[in-house]
Amino acid sequence: MQVARAVVAGIVEYPEAIEVMDRLRDDRISDVAQDTILFLQHPEIVTMGPRARKEGITAEGYSTVNVDRGGGLTWHGPGQLVIYPIIKWAENERGVPQIVSKMEDWVISALDDCGIEGYRDPAMMGVWVDGHKICSVGLSFRSWVSKHGLAINIETPESRVENLECCGLAAGTTTSLHRLGHTHDLEGRTIDRARVLEAMCETAPGSISRVLSLTEPWEALT
Repeated sequence: MQVARAVVAGIVEYPEAIEVMDRLRDDRISDVAQDTILFLQHPEIVTMGPRARKEGITAEGYSTVNVDRGGGLTWHGPGQLVIYPIIKWAENERGVPQIVSKMEDWVISALDDCGIEGYRDPAMMGVWVDGHKICSVGLSFRSWVSKHGLAINIETPESRVENLECCGLAAGTTTSLHRLGHTHDLEGRTIDRARVLEAMCETAPGSISRVLSLTEPWEALT
């Protein structure tokens, strides 16, 4: 099984994350670097994918930025775990729907580790809990190396996510685990970014066929 480098950061400005992702993707395409998965959080910002721009969707009262991943509008901010897999997918793994499914399976497995039942909605990418979307998935590819990734809403500020029509869904459909009452796991531990990160690391081998190795800090990448 392949080993992927896991880099855990705190709050990272969105433009800085894009710069690092672009550099890591170029290095991975040329085999200068191994697979790298970034775990971080952004200050509040709304990213606008091509579908959101085509449909003229706006996010008044929010800072926005256009991005090159698939999908529509996605909120980023406090209380969210953002995961960016810069992975060179093997020939037997290739296929955008297949890779998206791997990402969704990974989150569903991590939620199960926390005692939460997550599932897919056939009509919409992402992961759902109790009739609400709590995780967005949006990727782009170059030479089958992925960029962008996942955003899991854990304990986000009240109404900041819910007020938006994320990915074309009605306002209020996208929310966080805490807003749904999922605040503690089966052992009574608080479900926060650290707990979900732990679950993602533990379930990566079975979901994305990568063992995660925690290595250098974020500062080593900048």
